[in-house]
Amino acid sequence: MSGRPVVVVTRRLPEPVHDALAREFDARLNPDDRPLTPDGLKDALRQADALLTTVTDKITAEVLSVDPRRAGLIANFGVGFNNIDVDTARARGIAVSNTPDVLTDATADLAMTLLLMIARRTGEGERHLRGGQWTGWRPTHMLGTHVTGKTLGLIGMGRIARAVAQRAHHGFGMKVIFHDPYPPSPEVASSLGAEPRERLEDVLREADFVSLHCPATAETRHLMNRDRFALMRPEAMLVNTARGDVVDEAALVEALRSGRIAGAGLDVFEKEPQVTQALVTMDNVVLLPHLGSATQETRVAMGMRAFDNLQRFFGGQPLQDRVV
Repeated sequence: MSGRPVVVVTRRLPEPVHDALAREFDARLNPDDRPLTPDGLKDALRQADALLTTVTDKITAEVLSVDPRRAGLIANFGVGFNNIDVDTARARGIAVSNTPDVLTDATADLAMTLLLMIARRTGEGERHLRGGQWTGWRPTHMLGTHVTGKTLGLIGMGRIARAVAQRAHHGFGMKVIFHDPYPPSPEVASSLGAEPRERLEDVLREADFVSLHCPATAETRHLMNRDRFALMRPEAMLVNTARGDVVDEAALVEALRSGRIAGAGLDVFEKEPQVTQALVTMDNVVLLPHLGSATQETRVAMGMRAFDNLQRFFGGQPLQDRVV
C-alpha cells in the first residue's frame, strides 16, 4: 500500500473514477466535496506525488511555490486549465494535463440547449407556468423567435464549436459563420456549412445568435465588452459555454437593459460561483450552474482520461494530454 503513488483528489468524482483511482493508487479522496483552501492545496503538493484537480481549484503561483514540494503532476479534470498558473508550473518542473475530446458532445448539446431556451423563452415560460400565472393558450402569448434558418455566429472554431456547427447547420438548417485566428481547413469548415469571417466584428454584425467558444486567456478576458455588444443586432442573442471572464458581465447587463441585444444564455460566469444579481432578475436571460459537461457519461470519461494521464506519468510514459 505505502509503495503506491499518492494522489490527492480535490473534489468528489463519479464512483467508477474513484474505484479506478483506489485500485491503482494510494488515493486521498475528498469525502465532503468542499474545495481545498490555498493552504490545503499547498499541503497536497507537499504530501502527494500527484494531484487530480478541477477547474474550481486555483493553482496560483503562490500555491505552486510551496517548498519542499513532492508532487510532479497536476492532472486537471476539465479541458480548460486557466485555473492553473502554467508558467509557474513549467518553471518548477511540474507537469500539467487536461481532459480534452471527451466533453465535446455534452458541451455542444448544452450550447444548443441554451440557444433554444433563449430563442423560445422556455425558462421564462416554465417560471410562468410553475408560478400559476398561465391562463391557457392564446395566439400572442410569449412569442419567441425562430431558430431554424437563422444565422449562428461562432467565436472560436475548436472541437466544441465545430460540434455546435454540425448540430446547428445539419439539424436546424442554420447558416453558420465563424471567426478564429487558427481556423479549421476549408474542407472541414465546408462539411459543417460554416463560413469564415476575417474579423470578430464581422460575425457580431451578421449573426442572430452568437456562441462563444474561445479559451480564457489574458487576450480573451472581456472579449465581449460594451463596444462589441454595440455591434450586435438588437434581435441578437448571446450564448456562453466557454469561460465566464470572456464576457464583461456589467457590459452585458447594460446591453440587455438597453435593448442593445435581445437575450443571453449563460452556463459560466465572470466571478463564478457568484452571479451578477441583475442577470438573475432578467426574464430574457437563461442561467445554468456550469453544466456544460454534466452528464454521467462525460464526467466518468473525463475522470478516466485524468486517470490515464496519472497512469502514464507514473509508468514513465508520455502524457496523452500534456499541457505543460
